[in-house]
Amino acid sequence: MNKTYVPKGQVEREWLLVDAEGQNLGRLATKIAQLLIGKHRPDYTPGVLMGANVVVINAEKVDVYPTRLDSKVYYHHSGYPGGIKEITLRRQLEKFPERVIEKAVWGMIPKNKLGRRIYKNLHVYAGTEHPHYAQQPELVE
Repeated sequence: MNKTYVPKGQVEREWLLVDAEGQNLGRLATKIAQLLIGKHRPDYTPGVLMGANVVVINAEKVDVYPTRLDSKVYYHHSGYPGGIKEITLRRQLEKFPERVIEKAVWGMIPKNKLGRRIYKNLHVYAGTEHPHYAQQPELVE
């Protein structure tokens, strides 16, 4: 009978850089979610924060099917009666392209305490510039 492996002490976390230019939104989000959760590591353990810090650049150049641009709608509510707001994917990409990737990745990580800690390791930027040069993130293909 094999015993369950549990990493001891502090887990070494890496910084990864993902370029979103020309990549499909859904496929990109699943890859980012796997990196954040830590499933790319051979010593992956559920329930332990083992994932990488992921920096996503060129969020404004992500690829989306043309019919999806107007059919996909994001909703949020202000909390007041009649306070529901909606914005299409096309408009969201124009105004806040980072939120499109953040929302797609949020849908793919666990909705619990660990999932909220995992989500904090995602850093999305619309252009090529980012403030994480000191961490020397590795480019992920």
